[in-house]
Amino acid sequence: MSETTYLQAIHDALREELLRDPRVFLLGEDIGVYGGAFKVTKGLLQEFGEQRIMDTPISESAIIGVAVGAALTGMRPVAEMQFADFITVGFSQIVTNAATLHYRHGLAVPLVVRAPSGGGIHGGPFHSKNPEAWFMHQPGLKIVAPATARDAKGLLKSSIRDDNPVLYFENKFLYRRIKEVIADEEEVLVPLGRASVYRPGRDVSLITYGAMVHAAQQAAEILATQDGIEAEIINLRTLKPLDQAALTATVAKTNRVVIVHEANLTGGIGGEISALLIEHAFEWLDAPIKRIASLDTPTPYSPILEEAFMPDAVKIIAAVREVMHY
Repeated sequence: MSETTYLQAIHDALREELLRDPRVFLLGEDIGVYGGAFKVTKGLLQEFGEQRIMDTPISESAIIGVAVGAALTGMRPVAEMQFADFITVGFSQIVTNAATLHYRHGLAVPLVVRAPSGGGIHGGPFHSKNPEAWFMHQPGLKIVAPATARDAKGLLKSSIRDDNPVLYFENKFLYRRIKEVIADEEEVLVPLGRASVYRPGRDVSLITYGAMVHAAQQAAEILATQDGIEAEIINLRTLKPLDQAALTATVAKTNRVVIVHEANLTGGIGGEISALLIEHAFEWLDAPIKRIASLDTPTPYSPILEEAFMPDAVKIIAAVREVMHY
């Protein structure tokens, strides 16, 4: 039994669903012969053929448009955006068409859009975006953001089996950095809409997702050693729908909250979570809610500037110490 990387877990989920359901097929730029920009789909063309692993032109609007049409005919397409940044080119197909078809016509749209997102790889402003908040405002979509290899596999399999359009934001910084033991014969399914307690704690809740789960873990270990503060980490896993029960439960337990996300601060998901907590858990709060996020600028290319731009354990520690003083 060997450790499975975050990247391999996504590959394995795709392969298992291709084997399980003949309606599943993949489409995207360079996913076939080249095996994908990050090699997530390496070897799948050779195993499943070009009818199910389709290389496409460089046209995100065409990729998503074809996928929506295929989903309406009963297929289960998985469309890859080579970088999440370019999902903007297919924005109308997602929010105007895919997201509204069930409301308008009662039709299932079993479509997954894979979107490699996030910084930390010095990709600059065109290859580092975290655009998940853009889609939170649109009814009819589900949004997923895994932080671990097991979640990456289980959430993708559940997304492919879901009858709704799902945006699957995989953090490319985690591709080869995060590993987890997953048995080859094990069926991994993680239900959509449920958060997990990544690290139990009693003093403060760190609510986060994606790569920031690991930054929060680093911060929690330092806080426990240096300050005796035991932070509870809530790994959201699914951003839409949010797990309101898990959010309320952690606040009732710790009475203090720091929300962390890699996306820019203004208009980010942290604002929605803050509003939900004020509405549903205000009586348990003993301190103001603190939000930690990336600065409101495009992602810098310079490694030094990118580090200053993004959240990290040091910034999380400072925020926790601030809320603990109330």
